[in-house]
Amino acid sequence: MTTPNETTEILNRPLSREMLARDITRLAYVAKDGTPRNVPVGFSWNGTEIVMCTALNAPKLAHLRQNPAVALTIDTEVHPPKILLIRGHAELDVTDGIPDEYLEMNSTYQMTPEQRVEWEAGVRSLYHEGMVRIVVTPTWAKLIDFETTLPSAVEELIQQQAERQASDS
Repeated sequence: MTTPNETTEILNRPLSREMLARDITRLAYVAKDGTPRNVPVGFSWNGTEIVMCTALNAPKLAHLRQNPAVALTIDTEVHPPKILLIRGHAELDVTDGIPDEYLEMNSTYQMTPEQRVEWEAGVRSLYHEGMVRIVVTPTWAKLIDFETTLPSAVEELIQQQAERQASDS
């Protein structure tokens, strides 16, 4: 586990900041029946929290109310992959109208100004009753770049390999 200071240090690294500027995270949570769920969702980072927005009737909300523990994965599609893993607890904030974060998190999609106006009008019509902000304050983080940081199991195997090679010498 990381301490709050270690978590902050990890999230402030340049690569983490780059990852936190991406569009999509994978939100993992536990459903009411005890089985895991993992859904891709748009997000924004405000410097201390990850904010995701969803419909008032989204099934994940009932699960998050019952068990707010979540894990997030933000990663790249290149080799070697860059992966930011985050854990925390979801707080649900019901809003009137469309949260600013929802409009901001979708601003990186390539749209013409006309498409953007049409998209925003559609969003406002669809979610006219409001949305729910899912707010996660990170309590744990790990950054894996496969160059300077590795998954802990791989680090352990490399250490064992080095020990074997040293004993064979």
